[in-house]
Parts: sequence; structure tokens; C-alpha cells
Amino acid sequence: MAAIQYYDVILKPVITEKSMAGMADKKYTFLVHPEANKTMIKEAVEKMFEGAKVRKVNTMNIQGKKKRRGVVEGRTAKTKKAMVWLTEDSKEIEIFAGL
Repeated sequence: MAAIQYYDVILKPVITEKSMAGMADKKYTFLVHPEANKTMIKEAVEKMFEGAKVRKVNTMNIQGKKKRRGVVEGRTAKTKKAMVWLTEDSKEIEIFAGL
């Protein structure tokens, strides 16, 4: 396993109704690298978004969906999702400001 840098940990934000509702409580959801752990995710958020202080990180592994094309069956790629809670005194994450 190669060393994962902090800028490789967070792949993209998750934009859903449920994740957008959590932003009022300073709870943000990201798709992350499948081999990243909670401390790596916390470090990446604090380095990438200036003024953000992470209080808690929850992660979940999501299995790929079953897909068929004729007789051939397979699965889509599995992903990992992280929910990040910020402290009360930290700044908001600007990537979500215009949404």
C-alpha cells in the first residue's frame, strides 16, 4: 500500500438533501479514499479547509450495486463515505457555501 497524502483522501463532497440538511449542525459528508482511516480524514479536512476544526468522524463502507448486462452479472465499485462534524468555534466549509 502506497502512502496516501492528505489531498488524496477526500475525493468529493456528497450533495444530497439529507447531507445538505446536516450542514446546519456543521455536519459534512464526503466520499473518501477506501483505505483512509478516521485520523487521516480528520487531518485532511483540517489541512484542506482553513479554519475547520474536526470534532468527530464517522465512516461507512458502501458495497457496489448489482448490475446486469444480458447474462453477465457484476457489481459497481465499492466506495467509502465519511461524515465529519465540526466544532462550534470552527469556520464553515466554503465549498458548500453557494449551494
